[in-house]
Amino acid sequence: MLPFSEYPVRAASFVAELGSTIVIAPHPDDEALGCGGLLALLRQAGQPTAAVLVSDGTMSHPNSEVFSAPARRAVREAEFRHALTILGAAETEPLLLGLPDGRVPNSPTEPGFTAAVAQLREFLERQQAATVLVPWRRDPHPDHRATARLVQAALEAMPQPPRRLEYVVWAWERAAPEDLPTAADAVQGFRLDIAAALGQKQQAIAAHRSQVAPGVFTDDTGGFLLSPEMLAHFAGPYEVYFEALEL
Repeated sequence: MLPFSEYPVRAASFVAELGSTIVIAPHPDDEALGCGGLLALLRQAGQPTAAVLVSDGTMSHPNSEVFSAPARRAVREAEFRHALTILGAAETEPLLLGLPDGRVPNSPTEPGFTAAVAQLREFLERQQAATVLVPWRRDPHPDHRATARLVQAALEAMPQPPRRLEYVVWAWERAAPEDLPTAADAVQGFRLDIAAALGQKQQAIAAHRSQVAPGVFTDDTGGFLLSPEMLAHFAGPYEVYFEALEL
């Protein structure tokens, strides 16, 4: 049984202290699933937001012949922008890193890692980010873990790094005990009350039409769609985050 339901609740007013906030999404839809409520609350609170999309999103339906890889990328980027508009996070042009879906580099020895870190750092500095939203470091998807490492490397290169909140996506479904926080991680978990923004979050998830039934890339019958069971985790009035403990 996941311990998320035992985490303390923070009121929606918490977002007012986050300042300019950047969401880092491994794939188009992670921004809506993991922290769509928080993004909408930031908009309601008048806080500036911006977004980074790490991968090209093309591997959800790799066997589609009607939609080529560039066409799939275009569809998913359009869905990403639509979701950001719904959440009120589209005033700033998002940074699209375009890294290969399913193969986001996770160390400096892999092609593209160093360049992506530099782009991330420049974007965060240009947006004067006070807070970044990034996948939980052991969220059980390789691209999510790689994204966390890219962001960590970018923050380590900044003289005054922004606050970091880590959100969960696949941990709801796939987390093994070792994927969850331990004392060594020195983080605290909390639930954010997003009831006031839940409608916007649901609309933003639905904007990713290629990822929810019946889908868009329908000629690839083995492609990925978010299951009803998975979507149920994101239909409630709370989002789960981890933040470094204050020592």
